[in-house]
Amino acid sequence: MDLLQKIFKGDRIVWIVYAVLCVISLIEVFSASSTLAYSTQNPFGPIARHASFLIMGTVGVIFLHNFHYKHTKLMGVVVLFLAVTLLILTPLIGVRVNNASRWIEVFGVQFQPSEFAKLAMVIFSAYVLSKCQRTEEDLTKAFWIIMIFTAGFAALILAENLSTALMLCVVVFIMMIFGRVPMKKLFIVLGIVVFIAVVFILLLKFVDSVPGMSRWGTWHNRLFGQELGVMDIGFKIDDSNYQTSHANIAISNGTFFGCLPGNSQQRDFLPQAYSDFIYAIIIEETGWLGAIAVPFLYMILLYRALKIARKCTKVFPMLLVMGSSLIVSFQAIVNMMVAVGAGPVTGQPMPLVSRGGTSTLITCIYFGIILSVSRFGVPNTEDEADSGDEIDDIKEKALETSQEYGV
Repeated sequence: MDLLQKIFKGDRIVWIVYAVLCVISLIEVFSASSTLAYSTQNPFGPIARHASFLIMGTVGVIFLHNFHYKHTKLMGVVVLFLAVTLLILTPLIGVRVNNASRWIEVFGVQFQPSEFAKLAMVIFSAYVLSKCQRTEEDLTKAFWIIMIFTAGFAALILAENLSTALMLCVVVFIMMIFGRVPMKKLFIVLGIVVFIAVVFILLLKFVDSVPGMSRWGTWHNRLFGQELGVMDIGFKIDDSNYQTSHANIAISNGTFFGCLPGNSQQRDFLPQAYSDFIYAIIIEETGWLGAIAVPFLYMILLYRALKIARKCTKVFPMLLVMGSSLIVSFQAIVNMMVAVGAGPVTGQPMPLVSRGGTSTLITCIYFGIILSVSRFGVPNTEDEADSGDEIDDIKEKALETSQEYGV
């Protein structure tokens, strides 16, 4: 027990959430990847790959949470330049999957540059906001710097991965609220974004497809596709509703107790049962227990991150822990909404649970950052925090501002 306490430091609840999500991931990915196992003629091949990424990620979490969160500034600079370079190269040399170039392959390993962009903007936004807290002019300067970088990343991601671009913008927007950016400027930006979104949706409504721009047709099908239920008279499963239909069937098969792990029927029909629609398989196999427990774990993570943020003695770690937890939680919510039919198919995996490479490792980095902040950014802990520094009054004002606007 003493050895475990020496290795796994920081917020224990966050560690528990991390461990439980890893266990769920190993069980459900092994169950849901039957099609991969069949195609490779190796029943343990897919889970061995996934387990290796989880092990590497866990080593990364242990490594990161033992280093002061201040070191993430350097990591942010490296990831920022890496993300820009890879996003520019993706349309040129990227691997096309489902009519989208989201992946780059290096030595047989595929990864998504957009995952690096999200991590880079969380660290970058937290750093810029923390350095511009003295006056309103400084905050305005920070606002424009962050807006330029966010708009640039969103433009590079938007065409091929709309959901990731939107998620990035929403998280950065919330971080700016906590960072005390003048609300007038944020409301203006929000109004512009809403106007653009309305125009975009209207274009999709009346333009089914544009020659040479296959993504327009894909977005149209996802937003305005078949809305009939699988039990409706005359319903037909085709290419436009294949995944959502089988996800609905999986959920209906779950009943109260589920069919238990390893007994899913729809895993053999869902092409992304181990990734985008793994929540549907979890419900089918574990019933209401899994349906409630999984989102509850992400809510616990967000709650613990909020508690850590409120105890931080400086603005940078406060924004860092909030941004990291928001990215993970929002992505999980989007994934679950898609699985239950509450939103269009986005291609977002469930953080730490879905089978993946880049997503799993980047999610582990977020957990490492949260745990590092819980160790070194919060006073009165077992580890040496920033207790020698004067508590930052600006942080208190940031929290008061966020509470005033109901955040």
